[in-house]
Amino acid sequence: MKALVISSDIELKSRIGKILSMRNPPIIMLSEVPSMLQNGGVTAIMKPDLVLVDATDHEQHKLAMLEKLALQYPQASLVLLATHQSSDLLIAAMRAGVREVLTLPLAHEQFEEALDRITHKLEGSVPKEGKVLSFISCKGGSGTTFLASNLAYALASLGQKKTLLIDLNLQFGDAALYLSDAKPTMTLADLCGQMNRLDAGLLESSLIRIAPNFGVLAASDDPDPAVEIRPDHIEIILQLARKHYDFVLLDIGRQINGVSIRALDGSDGIYPILQQSLPFMRDGRRLLDIFSSLGYRKEKIHLTVNRYDSSAKLRTSEMERALGNTLAHFIPNNYDVVNESINQGVPALKLARSSSIGKALAEFVNQLTEATPTSGMGMIRRLFVRNHANGGSAGNQTT
Repeated sequence: MKALVISSDIELKSRIGKILSMRNPPIIMLSEVPSMLQNGGVTAIMKPDLVLVDATDHEQHKLAMLEKLALQYPQASLVLLATHQSSDLLIAAMRAGVREVLTLPLAHEQFEEALDRITHKLEGSVPKEGKVLSFISCKGGSGTTFLASNLAYALASLGQKKTLLIDLNLQFGDAALYLSDAKPTMTLADLCGQMNRLDAGLLESSLIRIAPNFGVLAASDDPDPAVEIRPDHIEIILQLARKHYDFVLLDIGRQINGVSIRALDGSDGIYPILQQSLPFMRDGRRLLDIFSSLGYRKEKIHLTVNRYDSSAKLRTSEMERALGNTLAHFIPNNYDVVNESINQGVPALKLARSSSIGKALAEFVNQLTEATPTSGMGMIRRLFVRNHANGGSAGNQTT
């Protein structure tokens, strides 16, 4: 939380600054920009959440300033500090959008109580933004598209999260085909061509609807859509998507360019997908070196082993030593189910909920959502219950 204090009383500003710094968490006191203080104008280096205005002198001028501040910082809570609280002052302050009027000299307890009310109000009004997760191949054939698309479906169906999958594989994107045979009305390139009218409604209407709470923004059919899709387009789309979805999954494919880097920059987590072989180790190490040069923290990177086989010659400990990073997720080798899922264009969970791939996806969802299972029933347990309710045929046919 950030506060802007407008007062010519240096002692008062110092006292307010100390109180703000002692809060838990501390409230940062912003600096004014001197060149903007003329003609009744005031601005701050960053947008404040709280603006305190001392109206000890030039009361009418300060009230006029409050109205300007309310327009300049509509998200901020305004507080007026005054030596007296006449009815005229209170009415004028209310019209200017002031949330609190405090009497000077400032009483510490009174100020703390006002800060508690404002903090509580701000915390309740800040919308919770969704998470952006990027899935990228360490090497061709890693299974990144299958994993990103099926995990997105699992988040929506098992985790009950509003989920969006964006196919950012600009040249060979086919993530939608892993989930549905429906044709998109608009692709990512089409959407980027209409950035001037982009809003939540347009984004929603561009999706292939897989489930009520899950849609896919398909890749362009054009083998070279780079002209239509720019890095700043991706940034704007992700900012919008965060506000309307719990999870936004990006299938980046195997490409490092301006578009993919902007997507990776804006991601909460990056999931490089690899398998248990030396070529994957070599290319995975190269990819991690690129991430290091881009300044990505190790905590942001979650190495994921696809087609994992516990009996493979290449052990996980050897992989971790070679890669210099911990392996975070293991997706088992369930070839029959995965192959059938891809051939039919149907999520693996629909075909075989109780399969080993179904259990792995459920565990992945559980880790991402940190969900508390309802009625004491775990997510993997619910897979068996649903499968049994459907007669168990789907799982038995494919496992």
